Amino acid sequence: MTTDVAPFFTRSDGSYLFARWGRPIAPVAFGVEDETISVLKGAIEAVCQLAGHEMAETDPELGANFMVFFIRDWSELTDTPKLDQLIPELAALVGRLEKADANQYRIFRFDPDGGIKACFAFLKMDAVMSDIPADTLCLGQVVQSIVLWSDEAFLNASPLALTGNDVAVLRPDVAGIIRAGYDPILPVMADDPSHALRLQARMTVQQN
Repeated sequence: MTTDVAPFFTRSDGSYLFARWGRPIAPVAFGVEDETISVLKGAIEAVCQLAGHEMAETDPELGANFMVFFIRDWSELTDTPKLDQLIPELAALVGRLEKADANQYRIFRFDPDGGIKACFAFLKMDAVMSDIPADTLCLGQVVQSIVLWSDEAFLNASPLALTGNDVAVLRPDVAGIIRAGYDPILPVMADDPSHALRLQARMTVQQN
């Protein structure tokens, strides 16, 4: 069965945009116990292995380039020292997230070639998020941060699926897209819809 790749990177305004990490991922997490940090790093390692991408202890420019914040209330972000230096118009963003009653948000930064330079993931641990097992929560966040998906890619279906033992795993179609997206033959960034056809072609090669 052929996966229609284009919708995964076609944004709500109709534009097409794909980007993958152009540098090794150096993660750090805030607001959780060491045990959860280990789970998060394990999820990053697994997804990087799938993609054929690298992790690093530090990023030479940023120190950490994948920052995950676990919070109880969005107002905690405005109370975090120097975060407003990393996230322009932080107060306005917090206001929008509170108004939307959101429980997660991601911000990406890009290198000059369009590859992902950094990702800031914010998780508000409300009742819904707190009910999700840590390994499932971390895997889902890493998958949604490993490439720049459309803002509508996972509105109606999670990138994860449950096995018969209720263990969350990456959906095969999503895994195939990630592997194809990190093929060295393809660019780190693309804004032409024909890129989706190239992804589909690489996925077909993987399956054969």
